[in-house]
Amino acid sequence: MVQLGFFIDQTRCIGCQTCSVACKDWYDIQDESINFLKVKYFEKGKFPDIFISYLPTPCYHCSEPLCAIVCPEHAITKNEISGIVTIDQDKCVGNETCGAKCLKACPYDVPQFGSESNSKMQKCNFCINRLEKNLNPICVDACPLYAIEYGPIDELRLKHGNNYLATNFKYSNRCRPSIFHKPKLK
Repeated sequence: MVQLGFFIDQTRCIGCQTCSVACKDWYDIQDESINFLKVKYFEKGKFPDIFISYLPTPCYHCSEPLCAIVCPEHAITKNEISGIVTIDQDKCVGNETCGAKCLKACPYDVPQFGSESNSKMQKCNFCINRLEKNLNPICVDACPLYAIEYGPIDELRLKHGNNYLATNFKYSNRCRPSIFHKPKLK
């Protein structure tokens, strides 16, 4: 299996939200409570050396996805070829029925539920439909500063090093997210 993953360069990200908006537009997401790629920001440093660091947060398509392990309906699966974690909307019984176990298990708060009663889980699917057409994930193509890359995790590791650390990101050894960062330190 080739595990696909993301590389996020926090030194390039300016928090413009273009990746997030492009994702919502591509998937025609109308519900304001759903956002497959959130861009979080953090104020860092001490006066006079202060700065803001941004962290795009798609699903990290973990090597051991805790969301899939706890799903009572087995609606969340990991693709054996690409390592992409997907949700089968037909199998998902909704957050009220199952108690949103997937959201509680994910250390990154990735699973999302719409504003409707007993909404089904939704999340980043790594633009699997675009990958099948040899296109990049929409967030990668949309980023004007090239802060997001994707590819086989081993290749990203060789290209960028083995840096899991980022400003306000905690790597989980339990689920092993498929993400690498170049942190913004000042």
